[in-house]
Formats: sequence, C-alpha cells, structure tokens
Amino acid sequence: MLTQRQKQILQAIVRQYTATGQPVGSKVLADKLPIKVSSATIRNEMAVLEREGFVKKEHSSSGRVPSKQGYRYYVDHLLDPAAVTDSDLMVIQNSLGADFHKIDEIVSHSADILSALTSYTAFTLKPEQKDVHLSGFRLVPLGNQKVIAILVTDSGEVESQSFTLPKNLDTQALEAVVRLINDQLVGLPLAVVVKHLQTDIPIKISQYLHSPDGFLQIFDSVLGRAAREKYFVGGRLNILGYSDRQNPQALRALYGLLDQSDNLSSIIDSDSPNDGVNVKIGSEIANNQVLNDYSLITATYDVNQYGKGIIAVLGPTRMPYSRTIGLVDAFRRELAKRLLDYYHNYYDL
Repeated sequence: MLTQRQKQILQAIVRQYTATGQPVGSKVLADKLPIKVSSATIRNEMAVLEREGFVKKEHSSSGRVPSKQGYRYYVDHLLDPAAVTDSDLMVIQNSLGADFHKIDEIVSHSADILSALTSYTAFTLKPEQKDVHLSGFRLVPLGNQKVIAILVTDSGEVESQSFTLPKNLDTQALEAVVRLINDQLVGLPLAVVVKHLQTDIPIKISQYLHSPDGFLQIFDSVLGRAAREKYFVGGRLNILGYSDRQNPQALRALYGLLDQSDNLSSIIDSDSPNDGVNVKIGSEIANNQVLNDYSLITATYDVNQYGKGIIAVLGPTRMPYSRTIGLVDAFRRELAKRLLDYYHNYYDL
C-alpha cells in the first residue's frame, strides 16, 4: 500500500516523464509536488517506489521512469481524465458533420479524425451487425458479361462488388434466381441468411441454374462483406513517430498485426468494456512481444437499437493518459450522436 506522499511522487513522475520523455530526478520533483518535501526525502521515497516495482532506472543517473506497474497504478488510482477543450470538441463535431452517404464512410473517417487528434494510431469498428436484416439483392449488368452485385440492409448499408459471368449463363434463369433470393430471404437477419445459403438455398437455385456454384459465390461474397466486422485504421504512419523500437523487423511485425482483421479483433474486442473507457498496458493488450511497449485505450459507443461499436487508440506507454482518455471519451459520445442522426435520417426518408 502506497502512502499519500508516495502516490503524489509517482503521479508527478508519470506526468513529468510522459511530458518530456526524460528520467525524473528529485530536484525536478521538489518543484512539481503540491507539498514541501526535501530532495533527500524524495530520493528515499523514490527508492521505495523502485523497490516495489513502480519506477525504474534507465541509466545510472538518479532519475526514474515509470514501470509498466507504475503506469497501471497511475491509470487505476491517480489519473484525472482531462476535459476536452472547446477547440478539440469543435474539431470533432465539424469533422463528423460532413455529408456522408454510408455508415462505413462515417466510421472510416472517424479513425482518421481520432488519429489526428491524438497523433497516435486509431481504430474504429462499426456497430455490431447481429440484428441487421437483408432488405434486397440485385444484379446490374455492365456489359461484356460483367455485373455489379448489390446487397442492401435495413440499417442503410449498401454492399456492392463487380463480377464476370460465364458466357453460357442463362440470363433469364439468373433473373429468376435473384427473384427467389428476394422472395425467400428479404427481411431475415444476415446471420439467418448465411445459414440458408448453406442449407436449402443451393437446392432451390439448382432448379433454375444447371451449375449454381458461380451465383452462390457471388451472393456469398457480397453477403460476407455486409455481415463481417469492419475495422478501420487511421494514422498507420504515426507509429514511426512514437515507436521506441525503430528496427525494421519490429515495425514490420507491428504493421503486419494492424493489417490482419483477425488480429485486430482479438486485440480490440477481447475484454472490451460494456461502457466507459478501458486502458491496457504492454502485455495486457495481447500475448505478443510486439505490443510490449504500447498502450491501448478502447471505448464502446452505443447507437441505441442499432448496436454498439468500438473505437481504440494505440500509442506508446509514455502517452499523456489524461488527455488521450478525455479525447477518446468525448469522441465516442459525438460519434454515437452522429451515427444516430444518420440512422434517423435514413429511416425518416
């Protein structure tokens, strides 16, 4: 159990180190503490904090830097989230006030805004899709055997993908299959549509198409794009500005991690809070040495009956936690408002 004075010293060390990046000595702390304490007393308390694992020496100098345990204690017990400035709030509101035509555009743009505000790498996950229903499916011919498959959901999502059809495909039979899909599957949740695609739908389609595999691949591909979780990453290059390990192998491994949706899902989704903001430090993020010198701040945003999404910021353990947490908290609230406006406008049409 830390004494009140030790807590104040640890708090001052974390704040000073995250601001300057330099080990913090007793003379600097004497000026930063809210109480009058001699340098000798501060050095004694720093020795206790080091022995307990909250701070460490990077070099032989008398200055100390926070350990992972020190950061954890600071975040859990000593942190006061900074209120966002009027300027930051205006930037968020103006950036989210643009004219977007798809949910994906809003959520994708949000990752860029959040990364610009924090100078770190940001992730956004669109609201969960478990209650989204299929509204329609159609094929639009482009000529030269090419078509665009378009799938629409009741949340306003539109997924499209172009394909080349076999030359011997009966176009009238294909139109009959599209009608079948709309008659049988429209109004069902996407998860249920996926199940039908694996069970009875192939048999029904085979009544119209001699070889239904080609069409099934088209529909499955567009359906998969609509149903899967979608992560957007903003500020990938920001990693170069705050990574303590600039060797090519470490950076390559980190960028590889960011480019894999499955990896992002396991990192960002695992133990995500139902509400509020969550901070993971170093090995808490994942069982991966690549992330040992980083901290991940995640938060859910709630869009009422339309589901919940996640935003996250990945930065160095030496980040200004108060400001970053304050920005993430404000951003999730504004993003939820913006998406709710979008949904209301969509359904009011």
